[in-house]
Amino acid sequence: MAFLSRLRPSNLVILAALPFIVWLFATEPDYSRSLKAILGIESGAQRYVPGFLLMTLTSGAGLLAVAYRERRTQALALVGLCLISALAIAFGPWALAFAASAVANAVDPFTSPLVVAGETPRRLTDAALHMVAMGLHRGALAVALASAAGFLMVFQSRWPRLAIWARQVIWLLHGAIAAYLLLFAYIGFAAGVAISIRAAILAYMLAIFLGLSWVGLMQMRSRRWTFPLYALFIAATLALALWQFSQPHVGYVLVGTPEGRVGVVKDTPAQLIGAVQTGQFPGAPGTQVETQSFATPDAALAALAASDGPGAVFVPATALPAGASPIWTADALPDGPRAAGIALSVLAILVGLLTFGGWLHGRHPLSVGAEFIIDTIRGIPMLVIVLYIGLPLAGAVKEASGGFIDPPNMLRGILAMALAYSAYLAEIFRAGINAVPTGQGEAARSLGLTRWQTARQVILPQAFRIIIPPLGNEFIAILKDTSLLSILSIRDITQRMREFQSASFLPFAPYNSAAIFYVLLTLVAASLVASVERRFHVARR
Repeated sequence: MAFLSRLRPSNLVILAALPFIVWLFATEPDYSRSLKAILGIESGAQRYVPGFLLMTLTSGAGLLAVAYRERRTQALALVGLCLISALAIAFGPWALAFAASAVANAVDPFTSPLVVAGETPRRLTDAALHMVAMGLHRGALAVALASAAGFLMVFQSRWPRLAIWARQVIWLLHGAIAAYLLLFAYIGFAAGVAISIRAAILAYMLAIFLGLSWVGLMQMRSRRWTFPLYALFIAATLALALWQFSQPHVGYVLVGTPEGRVGVVKDTPAQLIGAVQTGQFPGAPGTQVETQSFATPDAALAALAASDGPGAVFVPATALPAGASPIWTADALPDGPRAAGIALSVLAILVGLLTFGGWLHGRHPLSVGAEFIIDTIRGIPMLVIVLYIGLPLAGAVKEASGGFIDPPNMLRGILAMALAYSAYLAEIFRAGINAVPTGQGEAARSLGLTRWQTARQVILPQAFRIIIPPLGNEFIAILKDTSLLSILSIRDITQRMREFQSASFLPFAPYNSAAIFYVLLTLVAASLVASVERRFHVARR
C-alpha cells in the first residue's frame, strides 16, 4: 500500500491496465509481431542476452563495489560477483555470441573482410569469430586480474593515496565498459529501443553541456579592451572579405544553339549555372533549361559535336575553339572565394551587431550572442532543426571539407536535438542560478574563491537541487522527441514501426504497440526522475 500511495493517480490507471497489456502482446499475433519489430529483436537474439548480462554485471558490480566500499560486507560480495562474472566471460561460451554480434555490426558490411557478405543479421567469418573469441578471453581475463589487484589496493588501509589511485583506475575501467555497453555496443535483442534511448541520453548530455555554455557566456562581463578588440576583429574580417571578393573573375562562353540541353562543365560557378538553368541568356526558351554535366571542357565540346549531344555547351573562355563564335559571354567569381567572402561578410555583420548591442547595454558581445542563440533556437520548430542540420548543413560541411567531415545520420540527429534543447535547458539553468541567494556568491568571493570556483562549488550545486524537476521533464521530452530522428532514416522505434506497418499493412497494431511502449518508457523515466528528486530534495539541504 505504501508503494501505491507514492504513485501518481494517473499512473494507477497504467498499473491496472498492465495485465491486459501483457495479455494482449502475449496472445495477439499482430501485436506480438509488431512489438518484436518495433523493439528491434533479431532472429536468434536470445543468444545475445547472457553475454550482455554478464558484461553489464561485471562493470556494474565493479562500480558499486567502489561506491559502497565503506560497507565492507556488501562491497566484498560485489567484488566477488564482479570477478566471477569476468571469469565466466573469459572461460565460458556465454558471451561470445554477443561480442561477435557487436563486432559484426560495428564494421562496414560492404567493405570489411570480417563479415560474411550479403547475410542479415550480420555474421562474422570463421577467422574473425576465432579472433573475437581470443580477444574476448584475453580481455575478460585482463579485466578480472586488473580488478582483483585494484580491489586489493582499495581495501587496504596502509597506503591511502594508493587506494585513491586504485579507485580512480577501477572507476575508469568499469565506467568505460559500462559506457560502451549502454551507449555504443550493438544490442541485437533490442536494437530499436537501444537507438532511441542512446540518442536521448547522448543528446541530453550534450544539451546540458551546451546549455551551461550559453549560461556561462551570458555571465561574461565586458572589460576596457573588449570593444576595441572586437572592433579590430570586425575590421580584419571585413578586409579579408573584400580581399576574397577582389579575386580575379573567370570568364565563360556559351557555344552552340540555345535550343535543347545545355552542357555545363564541372566547377562552373554556381551563379552562372543558375543563370543558364533559368534561361538568362540570348535566345533562351521561356521555360526552365535542362542541363547536362561534363567533367572537362573537352568532353563537353566533343559531346556538342555528336549528333545526340546537347545543343550548346557552357565552357571556360580559355577553352573556346578557334573560329567559334559564342552566343553569350559571362564572367563570375569562383565559388571558393565567393563563398568565403560571403561567410566572412556575414560573420563581420553579425559580430558587429552583437558588439553594438553589447556596447549599447553595457554587456559583453558574447553574452548578447548567447542570448541571441537561445531566442533564435526557441523560435524554430524541432523538426526544422533536425532537417536543417541533418540534411543541408551536414551536406555543406561535407562539401566544404572535401568529404573528410561526414558524420552519420545518428550523430547528425543527436547534434540537432542537443542544439535545440540546449536553449530550453539554458533558461532552466539561468532560473536555477538566479534562485540562489546572491549572498552565497558574495560570501564565496569574500573567502577568496574565483568566479569559476564560486560557480562550481557554491552556486551550481544549490541550483541543481532546485532545477531537478524541470530537468527531468526535459529528459522525458527529449526521449519522446527521438521519434523525429526517423525523418533521417535512423532506425529507432518510430522508424521500425513505419517499416513494419508498410510491410504488413496492419492498420492499428504497429501504432498501438509503439504508443504503449513509449508510454511505458516515459513512465520508467519519470520514476527515475522522481527518485532523483527525492534524493536531492531542497528540504534536505
